[in-house]
Amino acid sequence: MFGIGKKKWERELGAAVDSLVTADTLAFGGVGIAGTLLPVTEAYERVSAALDDHPEEVRRQLDRVLADGTPAGRAYAATLLERVDPAAARAAWTSLRDDPSEFTTFVGCVMDRETLGTYASRRLAAA
Repeated sequence: MFGIGKKKWERELGAAVDSLVTADTLAFGGVGIAGTLLPVTEAYERVSAALDDHPEEVRRQLDRVLADGTPAGRAYAATLLERVDPAAARAAWTSLRDDPSEFTTFVGCVMDRETLGTYASRRLAAA
């Protein structure tokens, strides 16, 4: 291949995954009265959208987030895994359910703090 560097989608996916690795907040929709999307939520949505066209690459990137990410980042990664590899998602949630690390969650206007272990246990119970 004569092109230098990565394709545009690879750069965009990499940037979105980098945002998940350092995420400090878990929010799947708009937050606050204005329903503003947080940059990390937008990054999550970009990674989610890339699943359809590039599932193998996204899967590799999710493994990186699970290994190197913050508690919120690992929660995003395990959530995305549910779409591409439910068994791997279950294994990820299982490995996270004893994690005492805390992160911020947003559901609409409600901000809260939660441990990754508690969040993972709820996801496993809901599966």
